[in-house]
Amino acid sequence: MTTKNNIPLESRLPKTYRIKEIRRETAKVQTFTFDVSLGAQPGQFIMLWLPGVDEKPMSVAYDDEKGLKITFFAVGCMTEKLAQCKVGDLVGLRGPFGTHYEWKPRQRLALVAGGYGAAPMYFAARKASEDGCKLDVFVGARSAEHLLYIKELEDLRGATVHIATDDGSRGFRGYNVEVLKQQIEKGNSFDQIFACGPEMMIKAVSALSADYKIPSQLSLERYMKCGYGLCGNCVVDPLGIRLCKDGPVIKNDLCQKILEFGKYHRDDLGKKHEF
Repeated sequence: MTTKNNIPLESRLPKTYRIKEIRRETAKVQTFTFDVSLGAQPGQFIMLWLPGVDEKPMSVAYDDEKGLKITFFAVGCMTEKLAQCKVGDLVGLRGPFGTHYEWKPRQRLALVAGGYGAAPMYFAARKASEDGCKLDVFVGARSAEHLLYIKELEDLRGATVHIATDDGSRGFRGYNVEVLKQQIEKGNSFDQIFACGPEMMIKAVSALSADYKIPSQLSLERYMKCGYGLCGNCVVDPLGIRLCKDGPVIKNDLCQKILEFGKYHRDDLGKKHEF
């Protein structure tokens, strides 16, 4: 059975799955693997339910016929409880939801990932690599110990990884968007730019993309409750689009029409919070 918004009813209801594998990435970041494929595409998200605690949207770090991976940062009540789970514990999943990154075979792509945005960007990079795309991946973090998926990205065919850290503990000292700008100014041309990470990083990518007239697809986060456009909690000003359905991956020309982009977001009660 399907609904009017083309999301199967069974995908809108949580189903529990056991955690198959847990990998610790950093002191606060873990990757959970589930023995199920939900058919997610790079950039889409799932709703993860921890019974008796809460439900939160999670970007998909990878999904194929062998399993599904999510990488999360333990901050806040729900994710701190989630971080205490063990292999074999049951967790509720539903989805996938939202839009995803799109490319053409053999394109040259610039992929910009900040913080734990490196996980979903790895998903996009791996799939694009399989399509023969040439990839420049610009990974940024506060310091070396917070970098994610570097080895996995470096192992991809056709991928060049550029690292930037705020404190200079690894790679370029500064922001990954600065490194991307340097590459463009050196004459490197890109068919598209993808970005996932903190909103102020996304804002910088948006401006750079517009300045150099390079098409870009940007992943925006907002507080999502239902995941399929019913509750309206992720609506953005002034367009009224729902980022759980019309996003989270949106093109830059649309992104630049969002008044709150890079300025503020709303919490679960709709109250504004400035970035």
